[in-house]
Amino acid sequence: MARFAWLLVICLVGCSPIPTMVPDMDRYSAKRVSMEGANGPLSPARTQAILQRLQQQGGGTGIFERHLAVEEAIAGNPLLVGNKVTLLRDGPATFKAMFTSIKEARDHINVEFYIIEDDEVGNRFADALLAKRAEGVDVNLIYDSVGAINTPSAFFERLKAGGVRVIEFNPINPLTAHRGWEVNWRDHRKVLIVDGRTAFVGGINISSVYSRGSYSKRQRPANESKLPWRDTHVQLEGPVVAEFQRMFIDTWQKQGGELLTDKRYFPAPVTKGTDVARAVAGTPEDSPNSIYVTMLSAIRSAETSVHLTNAYFVPDKQMVAALTEAAARGVDVKIILPSTTDSGLVFHAGRSYYTVLLRGGVKIYEQKDAVLHAKTAVVDGVWSTIGSTNLDWRSFVHNNEINAVILGGGFGAQMEAMFEADLERSDRITLDRWQQRSLATRMKETGARLWEYWL
Repeated sequence: MARFAWLLVICLVGCSPIPTMVPDMDRYSAKRVSMEGANGPLSPARTQAILQRLQQQGGGTGIFERHLAVEEAIAGNPLLVGNKVTLLRDGPATFKAMFTSIKEARDHINVEFYIIEDDEVGNRFADALLAKRAEGVDVNLIYDSVGAINTPSAFFERLKAGGVRVIEFNPINPLTAHRGWEVNWRDHRKVLIVDGRTAFVGGINISSVYSRGSYSKRQRPANESKLPWRDTHVQLEGPVVAEFQRMFIDTWQKQGGELLTDKRYFPAPVTKGTDVARAVAGTPEDSPNSIYVTMLSAIRSAETSVHLTNAYFVPDKQMVAALTEAAARGVDVKIILPSTTDSGLVFHAGRSYYTVLLRGGVKIYEQKDAVLHAKTAVVDGVWSTIGSTNLDWRSFVHNNEINAVILGGGFGAQMEAMFEADLERSDRITLDRWQQRSLATRMKETGARLWEYWL
């Protein structure tokens, strides 16, 4: 009910026409891929050698040259080598890594989350930030006004009283707005950056719903509100962290925060590993949306497999076409979606696309025994992305989102293993089974689809 009331508010304050989501992607195909490391841009020969190595890891897949040129042209930043990327497969692993990194902070901590709740995890998080601020570490925090709508102001006032600099992103109350009342523009990112050297990016908010692991063998509880939440984050160290730092500072300053120009926010980059990565951001200001075009380009470039896991799935026509065209050319296209959700409208709007996808050869699975909240993809086993971005209109038109893109068969193998583990905990939706759904279910789908632009 609360979500429906919120939809009414954003519709009343204004509806922009549906934009053209994708440019002419062929215009980018002739551009050369560039790479940078801790010591600056790599030579064309060194870049080509890395691309060839990555291509060999992928079994000769053609995803690299043209696709990466498109991705770079749209994202506006190069691929960065010399990173260490750690896959965090669930809430407990993510929180453990985050709290460890916060404890080790020596200079600054930058925090940007859609939801920060006043619960056990939220208060542990607040206590950890306040403890570091008491040690002299600068702490800058952005939270979303809608995402944290149920978090009492006293929670954030305690942080401010302890010296934490706090910004409420696009406040619902127009009297406290930073840059005009843009109530439908939300900050859906989940980012933690420590000392400019370590970044955490993914789908996990600061909330106790992620506290329990979702890979256990426990039986499904009778009360669905007790289900664990299944999500994914990633920890990054190396040159790519500076890109996430720039994105945080850009949002901070656009929302009226004081200038964060001190060079200490950008320490000299250090090689930490062998992973190749890119930071990709999306905002409503983008034309086209960088994350959307990156995802679409990856799917269109796929030769062997497209494996998607997504919490809120309401695709536009071009995404549906990309998925079904990939399946038609023999690509193994599998999507894991929720069977239980905290948003019924999104759930049913997404299901309204099942028939066309299933007829087009896309394999659809719904995860059981957990509330699926992850937003991940792995293409051809070598191109992976993890972030805050759902495959829906809200992520691509209305929200600030952020994703990490990681290249290589080693990390891709971890992503595939995680995908297979989720498949084992999911039920396949076949076309025959889907066509037998009830009239009531079909009516819910039709009604929810009317709202897809605002969901």
